[in-house]
Amino acid sequence: MRTRTFALTTVTSAVCGAALLGPAALPATAGVPVPDTPPDTRVGPAPGDVEDPAVSAEELLAEVRSCRQISRGRYRTDANRSKATVPVCGTTDAVFWKADMDIDCDGRKTKACNTKSDPYFQPQTAFQTSRGTPLDSARLPFVVVPAPGRIWDYRKSGLTGGSVVAVIHKDQVRYAVIGDTGPAGIIGEGSYALAQELSIDPHPTTGGAASGVTYIAFKDSRISPIESRAKAERRGEALARAFVGRG
Repeated sequence: MRTRTFALTTVTSAVCGAALLGPAALPATAGVPVPDTPPDTRVGPAPGDVEDPAVSAEELLAEVRSCRQISRGRYRTDANRSKATVPVCGTTDAVFWKADMDIDCDGRKTKACNTKSDPYFQPQTAFQTSRGTPLDSARLPFVVVPAPGRIWDYRKSGLTGGSVVAVIHKDQVRYAVIGDTGPAGIIGEGSYALAQELSIDPHPTTGGAASGVTYIAFKDSRISPIESRAKAERRGEALARAFVGRG
């Protein structure tokens, strides 16, 4: 699904490094282990719990049926798409968009994400772990937002690295964090691990979903450390409950 050109990726990396990481960013050290929560760990209510069921895809989608557009224009879903069709919409507590999912395999070099598996591989991410290392796309579910530009600046919507995002595909809901930025005119991208969580083919060049993915990013919801899957799950479920009126 990914159709970014090398030149575009290079520009994006420069923007991420200069504008978003800032002088306080620590050097990336891919060899340092990143604390993590196992992929099968779930800390929210069990989906089968009759008394207190987890928030469903249907409930979340019902809250984002209409769009109050907050972006100044619309985004393309791929670099080779000439038509921009995706607006960023806003509510009191969140912003959301409905797009495709290209696969982000950047960051820590792993067996799944490297220069051989992904010709566009970049060894850094816009946001880093608590140890100052790049995020691990193969293990951490995260969402890529467009770099700040004339269409929309995610920072002005109460979002930053570590903000919690509910991602819906078909009847599945998974909670992720904002972990990277992409081209300023393109939207719709998630990490290798996020795609796996949603039963989407995670291959960085042939995988992804052509459409049907909804991203709901909760304002002022940053978790720390950014790499804690358990915190993202727990905070995401709580925010989702409040979002659908069950909080």
